[in-house]
Amino acid sequence: MASYIGRRKFLATLGGAAAGWPLAARAQQREKMRRIGVLVNLPTDDPESQARVGAFLQGLQEFGWAIGRNMRIEYRWATDVGSISRYAAELVALAPDVILANANPSVEALQRATRTRPIVFVAVTEPVGSGVVESMARPGGNATGFASAEFGMSAKWLELLKEIAPRVTRAAVLQDPGSGGAAQFAAIQSVAGSHGVALSSLGVRDRDGIERAISAFASAADSGLIVARSALMITHRDLIIKLAAQYRLPTVYPLRFFVIAGGLISYGPDIVDQYRRAAGYVDRILKGEKPAELPVQAPTKYELVINLKTAKALGLEIPTTLLARADEVIE
Repeated sequence: MASYIGRRKFLATLGGAAAGWPLAARAQQREKMRRIGVLVNLPTDDPESQARVGAFLQGLQEFGWAIGRNMRIEYRWATDVGSISRYAAELVALAPDVILANANPSVEALQRATRTRPIVFVAVTEPVGSGVVESMARPGGNATGFASAEFGMSAKWLELLKEIAPRVTRAAVLQDPGSGGAAQFAAIQSVAGSHGVALSSLGVRDRDGIERAISAFASAADSGLIVARSALMITHRDLIIKLAAQYRLPTVYPLRFFVIAGGLISYGPDIVDQYRRAAGYVDRILKGEKPAELPVQAPTKYELVINLKTAKALGLEIPTTLLARADEVIE
């Protein structure tokens, strides 16, 4: 009799547990751990890279994702072409659910490693022209995201240089040939004649090359500098800003944080905001949507930022019309 009662108690307990299984299973499914790869072509301790990743994490939190509860992030911080390819392969080998990557070299390295693993990109120039996607409206492959600008936008930098420093008749474009610098230079060169500027290219690949190139170029009067957009320029922005001040070169930069650090003027998209918006695409992919069907988004706004303190140090009088157009003026 005791044995019979024991069996009934056991079965009742088992039945109660079984009744709870579907609910427990659903809860476990909701909290399934997802893995996100992040490939950033800046040093881990760079304030700009931290601001970008911080914006991405904030965006994910707004969609209900939390590290340790329902997602895990694998970071790779790459600062040269060799490490970008290596870290891209490492991330793909980890089989994450989706990978976030910034700039053309990182995305292109990932696509060499996989054509199936979903990729969300930020700060990619000319996604169609560079072969990253088939079209802006329907990317068609395993990557989608946020474009930084068209190469043609680079011509605006020379226009701003002449507007802020009209006496400039000789300008150089400091660029990394391996990161779209040549295409940016070509766009600037196409309008140099109409602005009465003799244009030259300063192709550099490391810190020493930057210092040598700027020092050699700065020997002549009425010279100005344009810094093309690339991870190399971002990493060594303090050196570039220092040399521009040392040689009294009016310089146009591609992004806001150059001017925050002491540069003269910048014009470009808000990349930190793109990281924040990229969280939305990562969320949608984790919930089942395909990169091929998510349209690539163009920048919604370009920021014009001017540093009046730097202008004063260079003896430049900023036109009131230019100040009126600025999104931010640093005094």
